[in-house]
Amino acid sequence: MKSNTTTMSSNKEEVLTNNLKNNIELIQEYLCHTEDLVVKIIHKNAQIFAILFIESMIKIEALQSFIIEPILRETKDETGNIVKSYEIKNSTNISELGDSLLDGFCLILEENCSNGILAAASDDKERTISEPANEQNINGPRDGFVESINTNIQLLRKRIRNPELKVKYFTIGRITNTKVAMIYIDSIANRKLVEVIEDRISGVEVDSLKSTGHLEELIEDNTFSPFPQVLNTERPDRAVSYLLDGKINLLVDGNPTVSVVPITFFSFYQAPDDYNHRWLIGSFFRIIRVFSFIIAICLPAIYIAIVSFHSEVLPIGILYSIRVSLEFVPFLPLAEAFMMQIILELLKEAAIRLPSPIAQTIGIVGGLVIGTAIVEAHLVSNTMIVVIGFTAIASFVAPVSEMGTSMRLLGFPTMIMASILGFFGITLSLMLIFMHMCKLKSFGMPYFSPMAPFRKEDIKDTFMRLPIWKQNTRQTDALPQKLDRQRISKVWKKK
Repeated sequence: MKSNTTTMSSNKEEVLTNNLKNNIELIQEYLCHTEDLVVKIIHKNAQIFAILFIESMIKIEALQSFIIEPILRETKDETGNIVKSYEIKNSTNISELGDSLLDGFCLILEENCSNGILAAASDDKERTISEPANEQNINGPRDGFVESINTNIQLLRKRIRNPELKVKYFTIGRITNTKVAMIYIDSIANRKLVEVIEDRISGVEVDSLKSTGHLEELIEDNTFSPFPQVLNTERPDRAVSYLLDGKINLLVDGNPTVSVVPITFFSFYQAPDDYNHRWLIGSFFRIIRVFSFIIAICLPAIYIAIVSFHSEVLPIGILYSIRVSLEFVPFLPLAEAFMMQIILELLKEAAIRLPSPIAQTIGIVGGLVIGTAIVEAHLVSNTMIVVIGFTAIASFVAPVSEMGTSMRLLGFPTMIMASILGFFGITLSLMLIFMHMCKLKSFGMPYFSPMAPFRKEDIKDTFMRLPIWKQNTRQTDALPQKLDRQRISKVWKKK
């Protein structure tokens, strides 16, 4: 009997009553008596109203003009009919009312009434839409995603004005209640893929969700792989292009980055500018970017292998120059390479964390002063400075910085193998890397597609780009429902 009484009292506390003072106390208790919860009592004739809101989430001008003043001018109409707001809803549930206050709603309670009226009056402070600093292009749009999830969805809908663009919302995080949106084109995206991603997101149980990177680690296939399996972008035009290929966008509220899944290795070497130039120019730059992947991983290792084992492959003039520069260097080539790679990473991190004027100074000091001093001190050879410089440039060529970092990380084991086995060690390292990429999957889809498995029809838009009028089919890596695009034709040629 005692347990039943307890259950009944707990259920009673979950809904509003006819007592205004008791209702205010229930809301205050639900919000842990936070001091930024404002309770404003209004007397109107014989009626007593209470307006509750969190002052940090409300736009005071909207509260005064569209909620308080209409209530004071009320005649005989219901309160919910005179409040002016773009969103009004009713509820009696304490938890729903409290959560809505946290979302920027204003709660209107009335004496002798067990119904609460919620009116939207949030103060949406967000930064101006601007071009992302880390994904700049020469031609094309200059807008980028911001921290507001609603604004980001609007940027996508402006480009795809189609009722088949579908949005699904999730709430993740027991404490933060972070809003996550999954966006795809219903008639193109693979239904099984949508279900897989939906199940993975729904199955996430955490206290807080901080960013898209946090979500990425929770849902990706292989967390321990050095290769990113989710492409993050701040460009709406890039996100839309993947939606049209049957892929899915994931948005996290409070983060200006959109995650695209599933993704392939070659997608990390494609840039929006490739489609803003003629196809020959776009293909040329794509081939250079893919070639930079091999350079970033292998160039220091090739230098170590040549100096340590295979000096006979070089012409005598170049070999003599390298031997002279190495004559007074006390370290092994592997130690030289490791030292310079670590110095490069330190300089890069310092340039990122410091303010812009100081960061530019650090770059100049690191590139000229430290580089010159370390060579004159005979700690590193001149040739090694050149090799590491080319390696750094090659790793920075990747349009997605995360892939560039992965390349530099893979360079370390490749250098170790080269110092032990020479060219054979480099070959073995590349074999293991490509075997891993062939085996890797992004949300069940082949990561190294269209090379493994080989799909001849998909080559037209990977490391090269054929003319737009040749691309009448979508990429098959995401298994879209509609493989054929609308037939592209040059009508003017027939006239």
